Amino acid sequence: MAKKQTSPAAATPPPEARSEYTVVARRYRPQQFADLIGQESVAQALTNAIQSGRVAHAYLFTGARGVGKTSTARILAKALNCVKGSSTTPCDQCDMCRAIAAGEDVDVLEIDGASNRGIDEVRAIRNSVATRPQRARYKIYIIDEVHMLTAPAFNALLKTLEEPPPHVKFIFATTEVQKIPITILSRCQRFDFGGINASRILQQLKQVVAGEGMKADEEALRIIARRAGGSMRDAQSLLEQLLSFGGDRLTADAVHSVLGTAADDRVVEIASAILNRDPNAALALVARCADEGLQLGELLDQLIEYWRGLMLLNCSEGQFADLNVAEHHQTAAREQAGAQTLDSLLAGLDVLTTTKARLRTSAHGQVLLEMAVVRLSRMDELVPLAQLALSVSQSSAVPMTTNRPTTSPAPLARPSGDGSKKNGMTGLADRPPGAANGFHPLPGTAPDPLQINDLNLVQIWDKVKIDVGVMFAGELGKGGIAIAGPKTLVLRFPAQYNHAYEYCKDSARVKHVEGVLKRLSGQDWALRFELEVGTPKRESDPPPLSNRERERRALESPLLGRIVSQLEGRLLKMDEGFGENPAVAAPPEPLEGDAVEPTA
Repeated sequence: MAKKQTSPAAATPPPEARSEYTVVARRYRPQQFADLIGQESVAQALTNAIQSGRVAHAYLFTGARGVGKTSTARILAKALNCVKGSSTTPCDQCDMCRAIAAGEDVDVLEIDGASNRGIDEVRAIRNSVATRPQRARYKIYIIDEVHMLTAPAFNALLKTLEEPPPHVKFIFATTEVQKIPITILSRCQRFDFGGINASRILQQLKQVVAGEGMKADEEALRIIARRAGGSMRDAQSLLEQLLSFGGDRLTADAVHSVLGTAADDRVVEIASAILNRDPNAALALVARCADEGLQLGELLDQLIEYWRGLMLLNCSEGQFADLNVAEHHQTAAREQAGAQTLDSLLAGLDVLTTTKARLRTSAHGQVLLEMAVVRLSRMDELVPLAQLALSVSQSSAVPMTTNRPTTSPAPLARPSGDGSKKNGMTGLADRPPGAANGFHPLPGTAPDPLQINDLNLVQIWDKVKIDVGVMFAGELGKGGIAIAGPKTLVLRFPAQYNHAYEYCKDSARVKHVEGVLKRLSGQDWALRFELEVGTPKRESDPPPLSNRERERRALESPLLGRIVSQLEGRLLKMDEGFGENPAVAAPPEPLEGDAVEPTA
């Protein structure tokens, strides 16, 4: 947010100001554009605008808390109204600059949008803009948290904001820009204030400690900078609190004691126990943290940050430099990241973040954290999703293995030299034919040929749809399949599905389906597509199916049946229409000239 201001006014406060204590965040508020930390692009744009005389009539500053929005607004107001003339470096000595810096100038009005959010307050602004400033060049309205204004208030402000008098400037500040109407946004020049890097905050905290005549360990200041989350004001406020607690010298132990956080060594110990698959040791460390009165929510945040660091190191092969990990632990973190797969680290992050979300609404924080630790310790026993899909999609069960690197199944391994092998993923080119669409024959074997007849046609057609992929299967499912003649199938589409008919009759797709039929049956089958001219009128609707009958029909699907049997699952909820397999279409009437095989 800001460097320590170096102006004489700030370095030597007047005697009347010494009687009351001023917090660090206010005393070290930036007073010049050059003092802004982390917002150099905003400072440069505003400086160029002042130098070129292209100052807009309305500005919108948006960003997180404590990143310098209001400070920048005051600096801009001083630059425009300084007694010594408009300049990018206001003097900070004249009465105008001093009054603006203190928020007390009669021509620079700072308005709280949260408590002045109604249409009456905006009407008062509209009435006052017509009067010229009393002593300044510009009458400047700084409205903080402008998103809190009501919709009628925004509407009342539109005309004044679009064409204000030449002596009026508006500066809006907000942390929630998405709540501001687009009609307001289009009338302002918008500047987005980003979060401040932890290293920049650390350097500023060192200057504050030196300016206060105090001493602090660098590790203690580093923890504060990480805890601030990109907000300079939060960092300065927390530092002030800790300086009052730490005595002559602020140490990392004092910071952890006040914040209720675990020391970095403890976090690394817990992570090491988890990654070594030792849940007993990890649970003992968590219990010790609870006995010491540490905040378990803070400990969970620290674990999330550590796992994030492992993920970044894994992705960058140990080259990621900007880590929120103590310097003397970075070597161990790199070794841990290299020993894990990226998928396991991502799954661990998912477990931790899910636990954090559940922790907000639960009174059993220690139990949730212990569950997360045990799950993380058993991460290598989880079955990869690709292996699970391989198992349930085959006609015969495939032994499911865990995620241990030494026992990875052959179908999931990549050729040597592929950088993604450690993640347990398989490229399309490495999979057996049909694997990309869900068909996974066992290595070195071929499926037994199936005899296609009226009794098993629906089941075989389900196998075909599994093989061709989700999108193609969805289009095929809109038609009714039937045996039309010797080694000939016909798929008849109702008239309303003409687009599906056009999609499926493509020659390449027809050859694909015929190839699947040959692989399943061992014989050549021809496939023909037909489109009905009109939908025949039904005499009466069939009676609705009971839930038990719908469930029975749904479980007749080979894929769903294998999922239920192999995973010991059960149906919990069925959407409307699920499980109602389309009836097998009646054989089409033979057309004139068609050969018809006599039935036995």
